Amino acid sequence: MSKHKFDTEINQLLDLMIHSLYSNKEIFLRELISNASDAIDKLKFLTISDEKFKDLVFEPRIEIETDKEKKKLIVRDNGIGMNEEDLVEHLGTIAKSGTKSFLSQLSGDAKKDSSLIGQFGVGFYSAFMVAKKIEVLSKKAGDEKAYKWVSSGNGEYEIKEAKKKTQGTEVILHLKDGEEEFLDDWTIERIVKKYSNHIPFPIYLLKEEEKDGKKEKKFEQINKASALWRLNKNEISDEEYIDFYKQLTGDSNDPLHWVHTNAEGTLEYSTLFYIPSVAPFDLFRVDYQPGVKLYVKRVFITDDDKELMPTYLRFVRGIIDSEDLPLNVSREILQQNTILTKIKKTSVKKILNELKKIKEKDFDKYLKFWKLFGKVLKEGVYTDFENKDLLLDLMLFKSTKRDNVSFKEYKEAMKEGQKSIYYITGEDEKMLKNSPLIESFKDKDIEVLIMDDEVDALIMPMVTEYDKTPVKSVSTSDIDEEQKEEKKEEDKKKEEEFSKILVKMKEILKDEVKDVKLSSRLKESPACIVFDKNDPDFAMQEMLKQMGQSDLPKVKPILEINPDNEIVKKLSQNDSLAELNDVAYILYDQARLIEGMKLEDSSEFVKRINKLVAKTL
Repeated sequence: MSKHKFDTEINQLLDLMIHSLYSNKEIFLRELISNASDAIDKLKFLTISDEKFKDLVFEPRIEIETDKEKKKLIVRDNGIGMNEEDLVEHLGTIAKSGTKSFLSQLSGDAKKDSSLIGQFGVGFYSAFMVAKKIEVLSKKAGDEKAYKWVSSGNGEYEIKEAKKKTQGTEVILHLKDGEEEFLDDWTIERIVKKYSNHIPFPIYLLKEEEKDGKKEKKFEQINKASALWRLNKNEISDEEYIDFYKQLTGDSNDPLHWVHTNAEGTLEYSTLFYIPSVAPFDLFRVDYQPGVKLYVKRVFITDDDKELMPTYLRFVRGIIDSEDLPLNVSREILQQNTILTKIKKTSVKKILNELKKIKEKDFDKYLKFWKLFGKVLKEGVYTDFENKDLLLDLMLFKSTKRDNVSFKEYKEAMKEGQKSIYYITGEDEKMLKNSPLIESFKDKDIEVLIMDDEVDALIMPMVTEYDKTPVKSVSTSDIDEEQKEEKKEEDKKKEEEFSKILVKMKEILKDEVKDVKLSSRLKESPACIVFDKNDPDFAMQEMLKQMGQSDLPKVKPILEINPDNEIVKKLSQNDSLAELNDVAYILYDQARLIEGMKLEDSSEFVKRINKLVAKTL
């Protein structure tokens, strides 16, 4: 016998469970049945993929048994089973860093935590809501030894050798006082039909029947044991779709939407995809858990393959079941398999087109989706060239005039004579809306899209046009040239008038800027920072640094000065000013600050300001 202590995270989870975090205690049975189903799935796969198990004959089944006198509830399966090492790994440890990170977010607020914890499924530990002690008797397929795991949920557990004839796992719950309802046959049947009706293996309940005056016990199947995703859509109610989602994902919330396809023809397959109504806790983690399971002819193959869905659809939950893939397909083969590639390609288009329908027919629902997963969906513009146009139609943005505007709506509202769709990227919406870069656009009543998501800086350089209309960043130098197309005689005079100050400022700032130019885009501000159209702008540079590219060469911006601003006019009239060096740097640093850039030497900036203030006083 060996004694062990639970991980800190397990204790944290148990504390939440035992103190009835869930008002809906009955979900513990769903979780135990789901674990049993997974164990059978794994063994079934081994019988077709591993020579060692090909001769193993077993009829997949899950059994539920009650003992009213001893207040015991037993859930058993004849699946893969566990050895001592597995019991420690699966029942005493939380190995996934994402889950550990998730648990650190728990606040102690029962209602809030209940919503959070439902996202990854409470699993085995939910049984401690109703059990004062749990025993797990298990024998791994192919092994001689069996083991028993025992805990009262008090921070520790013990494991000892035991006896068991067949492979599989038996979970024995010693129920707490007051939880006797879970020994009632009717209650168990109701819970199984509600949550586990479409588990693809038969679930049997041991019932007591009276026959010829004698009582005898007999197992009776209490679920349909049909793969719901293989049924015709007309045969499935919304309630069944929702219950299956909860059984599949462990999420206690209803899904936002689902897409069900049964394809026949060149390829024969079934897919059932769900969009959650709550974002998965690991949505923005590199080590996120994929949400799609792969089956071949109803045989479970894998639920840990990130290739089944593109990264930007990692929030999708569901099932792909192919009739054409070989049953013994390996994960390596999956990555190059043309059949799976075609199913994936078709499925992605199906999901995106379904989202487009929601956007057109139920905008409030789409808006909820967008707030949850819009940032993730945007990644597709950068990674999925084939579906780029469809993805662009799904995008929503803030703008200088409104919220949640699409490219299509923007284009329909363009001013007469406006040639391009304009946007500005950065991290702070308020700062972007007050940026000097959009002063002339406001003056002309031209709408500018405000892109303040980090991912915008990465994807927007990939978007050069929408529906044959150019898409341009206001922070690039060629925008000013575009606004000068109708150059007047007075503009030429200004260039002559300010030529000396431009040369002098360029010489002063030669280590900081690529050029100093007159600006047509500014109305009030004295200066602004822009970038050459061939260089990454500031937002893009910051995004690249966050992606680990910290060794990028220094990108020099262009300083544009406003010839109509009082400060710039006075500089031009007195280009021999002793303080010109200080003023040039102050204008440059001001322009950097208003775009959200950090000053390279803030103390020098303050000294220059103080020097000029002292002189004016």
